[in-house]
Amino acid sequence: MKIKRLLAVLLSTAMVATLAMGCNSSGGEGGSEDGKKKVCFVARASADTFASWLTSEMKKEAKNYDFELTCVSGEADDNTENGLLEDCITKGYDLVIVQSNNNAAQAPYVQKLVDAGIPVITTNPTTHQSDLDGSDNDDVMEGTGTVDADPIEQAAVGAKRAVEEVPENANVVVLRGPSGNYHAEKRREAWDTYFFKERPDVKLLYEDYANWNSDEALTLMENWVQSGTHIDAIISMNDNMAAGAIEAIRNDKDYVSNGKANFLAYGVDGTAQGCLLIKEGLLTCTALQSAADIAKLNMEYADKVLKGEMKVTEVNDYVEAPEINAENVEEYIQIYVENGEISEGGELAE
Repeated sequence: MKIKRLLAVLLSTAMVATLAMGCNSSGGEGGSEDGKKKVCFVARASADTFASWLTSEMKKEAKNYDFELTCVSGEADDNTENGLLEDCITKGYDLVIVQSNNNAAQAPYVQKLVDAGIPVITTNPTTHQSDLDGSDNDDVMEGTGTVDADPIEQAAVGAKRAVEEVPENANVVVLRGPSGNYHAEKRREAWDTYFFKERPDVKLLYEDYANWNSDEALTLMENWVQSGTHIDAIISMNDNMAAGAIEAIRNDKDYVSNGKANFLAYGVDGTAQGCLLIKEGLLTCTALQSAADIAKLNMEYADKVLKGEMKVTEVNDYVEAPEINAENVEEYIQIYVENGEISEGGELAE
């Protein structure tokens, strides 16, 4: 990753607590009174830290363009998100960016947008043709474009390290993202490919869905440690769930003694919280998924599609997944300090 792009990666404001109607939009309806094109970003959930970060970045990037952006949230509920997608047709948006909660559940409603002649970019995750028709076709869904990150590449960062780091005959647990979510499923597949198949000695003690949520992960971890069997490694499909699991054991002397962790933990996203946990020695590594880069590309391509400079089906771009670990985490923390997500005192900003 080039330095210029690296600095752009984390130029985000503190993550918003909720996703409200109207980013820099005056009314939230299609057909702006001032004649500007109208774009809607349908995020999956305001409680999802990455979705919240991405929404914040979308708002910031939209200020650089002559269209109006409205942001809404499906609140991790398929019916809610599907209703919002139908609402985009009713309100006559000129382009819609969709972050699905469940790919298969949202795909028919993405198709409704396409059928209505509204350009659609699916992002984090991509909606594939297989999500719509149940086929084996993993191409981007017909009639749409995508801006995304490669979940296989992201998860492989930690999985390849774990092959070498996790002790022989270790006991591990797995925290999964939402069932049916493309990134959640593909990250889990990557761990099978790059870790579990390479380490048949490892015992998978527990595995469950925490749905990207730290509170759910904390509850699961609290239950798992009660069995009395020491957990040697936490394998999490994102940083937020890893943080919840770590919180459940940070005061347990079997897991953290004299400030040193007696376990390994792997995440994905490269959030400010994840970086602080790495610095603290409680998270082993993470792979950066840059909401800043994803938002920048979405806004850039939305503008080009709206201007007729390219077709939406020509939009197909993916961001990189650099590793963040104890050796380089200070570089990322400094960027977070500079953009206000981490305080000068080394704490998450409110």
